[in-house]
Amino acid sequence: MRIMVADVLGWLAAGMSHAQIIADYPELNEQDIRACLAYAADRERRVVTATR
Repeated sequence: MRIMVADVLGWLAAGMSHAQIIADYPELNEQDIRACLAYAADRERRVVTATR
């Protein structure tokens, strides 16, 4: 799949719902979107931990 995590996060930040994203990109599913959110949360946790 060639949809970047940053794109999915940007769409969510812009207010798109999971259903809207999946309608526009049917190759994605709910689990993919949740995986993007989990990835972002993990990266944020690592950045905060690394700076302390």
